[in-house]
Amino acid sequence: MDKMLYISMNAAQQTMLAQATNSNNLANVNTTGFRQDFEQFRSLPVLGDGLPSRVYSASERVATNFETGSIHSTGRELDIAINGEGFIAVVGKDGREGYTRAGDLRISPSGQLLTGTGLAVLGEGGPIAIPQAEKIEIGSDGTISIRPVGSEANALAQLDRIKLVNPALTELQKETDGLIRLKDGTTAAADVSVKVASGNLESSNVNAVSALVKMIGLQRQYEMQVKMMSTAQENSASSARLLQLAN
Repeated sequence: MDKMLYISMNAAQQTMLAQATNSNNLANVNTTGFRQDFEQFRSLPVLGDGLPSRVYSASERVATNFETGSIHSTGRELDIAINGEGFIAVVGKDGREGYTRAGDLRISPSGQLLTGTGLAVLGEGGPIAIPQAEKIEIGSDGTISIRPVGSEANALAQLDRIKLVNPALTELQKETDGLIRLKDGTTAAADVSVKVASGNLESSNVNAVSALVKMIGLQRQYEMQVKMMSTAQENSASSARLLQLAN
């Protein structure tokens, strides 16, 4: 009975963790540039004294789906979408450099160029600061040009260039803050071949229908494990009554 109870209890716990990953994907179905997380179950032996007669399951996030989401036009001059592969370099909340596909940029009251979640966008010499301007343009190579206040209509001045990177996907991992970073902890070099489309945004690559179907499947799986635990308890109670009658 204890083996049945242990296995079903462990399976229910890991199913809850898998549901949490799937729910996070579903919650970000409308998040700009979001990358879906993959997860899987693994069977592992219980280590310790005695024979390896028991196993337990473990849910783990094995990879990130780097497929491109759909591109839609917004007409907003600070919105950019990566054309093809590549990432925008930003400063994470922990101060480390990270990479994102979210191009919903904005300018803070102090003039700093930020992502929609408030992360500083990196340029050629660090975080980008933009002075007051009548017009801002972002070129296909990430170059930021402005028309200073009071200047003529054709007086555009190049200010900085957004750091765009394109490391190999096999070298990347998604961390708990949602940013992509190199597995070895280093930073990627700027790649001039990465291009952006101004006035566009990339949507999340989460398939809402698939995530909903998976949520239902995981819920049924969890209910089955709970039922197994209930059955194990009933069997244990029945065995105890039989022993009492035998005595």
